[in-house]
Parts: sequence; structure tokens; C-alpha cells
Amino acid sequence: MNALERAAVDDSKFVLFSAAGSVFCSGLDFGHIVKNLRNDRNRMSTEIVDTIKSFVNVFIHFKKIIVVSVNGPAIGLGASILPLCDLVWANDKAWFQTPYMTFGQSPDGCATLTFPRIMGEALANEMLIGGRKLTAREASAKGLVSQVFLTSTFTQDVMIQIKRLASYNPVMLQKCKDLVCSNIMMELEQANERECEMLKKIWSSAEGIESMLKYVQTKTDEFK
Repeated sequence: MNALERAAVDDSKFVLFSAAGSVFCSGLDFGHIVKNLRNDRNRMSTEIVDTIKSFVNVFIHFKKIIVVSVNGPAIGLGASILPLCDLVWANDKAWFQTPYMTFGQSPDGCATLTFPRIMGEALANEMLIGGRKLTAREASAKGLVSQVFLTSTFTQDVMIQIKRLASYNPVMLQKCKDLVCSNIMMELEQANERECEMLKKIWSSAEGIESMLKYVQTKTDEFK
């Protein structure tokens, strides 16, 4: 959030999100969330959800182009946030999954609006309810990813695209984004609000915490 807020007012033309290591983003830290919710679930559920809502809103309202370089798995919020970005480039080893039912939570990142709009309701439900995993090629074919590059040349291919993008007039880049995003802005805000209200209800309930705790314990057991 801080990085985007700084980039919004500096002289950069666009923002590039990438990741170090073999994973792009594993989503929310449910161990941390459960630990805080068990102390004071009503207060902490409001605080955590408000942070998530603000985080997503920064993407919704960001005026400059957001480019994403997906170098590996994108899970949960790490995948649902991608349609709020403008160009998503992935290597061919990347994969995408939103296993919310496994997490014991409801969708976030405006995915309840963007996923059906991008890939159709059937596949959106497969991902949001069924937890279906998409390969990079599948995600590209369905519109979640802009382009897929070979892993062996991924960094070089991304930099070629970045240099091309950097040669464009920044005002024209922003105007183009304005035109593309203006019609859906209010719908995204409303979707974010609805999703966060549902998360707050789930996380302030004993059943919701129990579902997340079960997931965290399962993941912990896998690493023992």
C-alpha cells in the first residue's frame, strides 16, 4: 500500500510487481490471522478486514499502469488481485489457485466480480468454490494472464516488454487506463465492500475461526 501510494505521486510511468524466490504470492497469512482473532475476534476481525479492504481499494483506484510479473504460484489473494492489475505476465511454471473453501473463508480481492466477468461463471465457480488450479497456459487462455513466457528466458522477456512500455507517453498510458477502468470502478468498490463484510462476519464467528484453524493445523502437519 505504501509503495503504491508513493508511486502514485512520483515521476514513474508505471509500477512493476514481481517476487523473489519460486513463489509469487501465497496469499493471506492465516496463522497470523487466527492468532489475532483468538485474542479478540470482534475487534481484530474489523481491523484485519479494514486493512484488506484498504489494500484492495489502493489497486482499484491506482491511476498508473500496474504490471505484474508472476514467477511462480499465485494463491488466494495473490491470484484474486491480478484482474485489478493491467498487464499480467507469467512464466510457464506459474499456477493460479483460489481454494477459499479449503481456507475456510469467502473470496476476496473483488474476485466475485472479476472472475465471472473474465472467465465465465462456470470456471469462476470451479476456482472460487472448487479450488481448481489453473496452469499459466490455462490462465492465459481464460484471460487471467496477458502473456506466458518460458521460465528459462522469463526475466529477459519481461525486460523487453518493460522497455517497450517505458518508451510510451505516460499521459497516454494513464488516459488509456482511465477509459478501460472507468466503467467498472463503482462495481469493484461495491464488490470489495460486500466481500469484506462477509469476511468480517465469518472471522468474528467461532465457526469461522475454527475453519481457519483447521486449515492452519493441516498445513502445519504437512511440514512435520
